[in-house]
Amino acid sequence: MLLEKTPEEVGLEIKIEAKSLNVYYGAYHALKDASLAMPANRVQALIGPSGCGKSTFLRALDRMHDLTPGARVEGTVELDNKNIYDDDVDPVTVRNRIGMVFQRPNPFPKSVWENVAYGPKIHGLRDKKKLDEIVERSLHQAALWDEIKDRLHRSAIDLSGGQQQRLCIARVLAVEPEVILMDEPASALDPIATAKIEDLIGEIKKLYTVVIVTHSMQQAARISDFCAFFHLGELIENGATNQVFTRPKDRRTEDYITGRFG
Repeated sequence: MLLEKTPEEVGLEIKIEAKSLNVYYGAYHALKDASLAMPANRVQALIGPSGCGKSTFLRALDRMHDLTPGARVEGTVELDNKNIYDDDVDPVTVRNRIGMVFQRPNPFPKSVWENVAYGPKIHGLRDKKKLDEIVERSLHQAALWDEIKDRLHRSAIDLSGGQQQRLCIARVLAVEPEVILMDEPASALDPIATAKIEDLIGEIKKLYTVVIVTHSMQQAARISDFCAFFHLGELIENGATNQVFTRPKDRRTEDYITGRFG
């Protein structure tokens, strides 16, 4: 059944919510007063032309701007109703609960096994049997196990681009986050690898909340439950994907979707 309303209107559990979020790079106001509620176990897409603020918004959701010189964030991001920007919140803990998959695959120059086991080992797990179980489970979840189960101790760099990206997703899944952020995860991949990533997103939303930036409106239409349109640093519109694409409420959204700009 196609959803026609916002998450709040249909009473979905809200997992992560931005409220009056502003991001500055020095004097440049990159994101302007954006508020967005993202429901649990759904895919929230962020679309809009280049430089519109969607990746800036995404990175504010797990405090990645803490690592950017000159960046400043105002407003709140609530994860299970707790503001992740509160003074008593450890940003490392936030990033354990909110994983990030980047635009280009970035496997470590280590074996496949070491890539996936890295996060649990950093958190103190040393039991080889348990680590093996986590590696196998995560690679299964990333739809990669059957392809590389005989190559676990070979370099991850030897994998294809699509396999490397699914390995990076497995690496995120290994620490069992609650939210997974994806910044154009298929933009560097061929159509076959892209289809595998899209199928994977459809599977992992059963266990995780997914927020994805995509430059492809077709991809957003295929994989997302809700879709937010950004333009010139502002969040213009959010709603059920079917509604946003067929009956947008704002003229700017309609102009972008129909190709009048962007």
